[in-house]
Amino acid sequence: MERLRNEEMLLIPGPTPVVDSIYDALAQETRSHTDARFAAIFREALERTKEMLKTDGEVFVVSGSGTLAMEMAIINTVAPGEKILVISQGYFGDRFIKLGQAFGVLVDVVQSEWGKQVDPIEVEKQLAGTQYKAVTITHADTSTGVAADLEVLVPIIKQHGALVILDGVCATAAMEEDMSKEYGEANAKIDVILTGSQKAIGVPPGLAIVAFNQTALAAREKLGQVPGYYTDIYNWIPIMHDPQKYFATPPVNLVYAYNEGMRLVLEEGMEKRYKRHTAYGKAVRAALAVYGMEALAEETAAAATLSCILYPEGLDDAGFRAALAQKGLIVAGALAHLAGKAFRIGHMGNTTEEMLERAIVLIGETMNEQGFSVDISKAVDVFKGIATAQAF
Repeated sequence: MERLRNEEMLLIPGPTPVVDSIYDALAQETRSHTDARFAAIFREALERTKEMLKTDGEVFVVSGSGTLAMEMAIINTVAPGEKILVISQGYFGDRFIKLGQAFGVLVDVVQSEWGKQVDPIEVEKQLAGTQYKAVTITHADTSTGVAADLEVLVPIIKQHGALVILDGVCATAAMEEDMSKEYGEANAKIDVILTGSQKAIGVPPGLAIVAFNQTALAAREKLGQVPGYYTDIYNWIPIMHDPQKYFATPPVNLVYAYNEGMRLVLEEGMEKRYKRHTAYGKAVRAALAVYGMEALAEETAAAATLSCILYPEGLDDAGFRAALAQKGLIVAGALAHLAGKAFRIGHMGNTTEEMLERAIVLIGETMNEQGFSVDISKAVDVFKGIATAQAF
């Protein structure tokens, strides 16, 4: 793992820690966005993105957040008046509802109880009763730490002829997302993957990343005009093929950083990354359970990238997180009805085993300082036992 110069441990669900080589890339001389030297770097970053996601179609890396990537995915596949089904396992799944409605798309929802996966029988029932153009899945919901079961959901969706749009914002580069993979039957594949630069890829925020397979590109062709300009992939395809061409100015230095981030992702290897993230997630949750801190998601449904952790009775959220911040550990509060009742901890991207072990220690020390009596040594042993045994 690369060296990190960061002064704090940023263990939130994103942005995530940035390694020195990415900072160094970010700090390189800013060149013209049409300079052949920049174009070569951009082209390499795009090829690496295709390699990571294994798509036979197009990838788009543009200035914007994961929310912009969500918008690009919807408006380039679904026309106003057509229907989508949103599979929601938390706050960020729900965002597709308003996003679709903003463009005149008709939206139905299958929602799970927070902390649980959506019932595939309910998904099947909904798909059987209505014709949908696309179905959205949030691979790892940042609000709940629940992972979607793609092995179950993708074939159900494809049996009913809908496009699969996967929100990989908190999963891409840490949880398997392979657009060449067939899920249980011929051509049962993910059609669109969207993500951002700042989570498991480990690059500073600012880039929206979207991949379309050939089926999704065919859907875009049938739409004709779409209700977007900056978000219309037809305006970006010429740039993605030849980055020296101009449509809108790319964030030159962020592209430098992204290319380095993608180099590190592929250098580690996807299978190794998947195993590492799975092990770290299990280890963190098991260690915190020693402190009486329960994960919102059941282990069989838990994401590899972040965990939403419920507080034991009597622990003050604001005071706890503020005390951790004083020690240099930053974790996130919970969202919606869980605000004040839980915190969220990220364990993805460039995060190291040493950082996470240190976080377990600091959390235990803070709990002891705030009147709880927890066994830090036992928690550390549990963490190390799982992290070391399963990661490699």
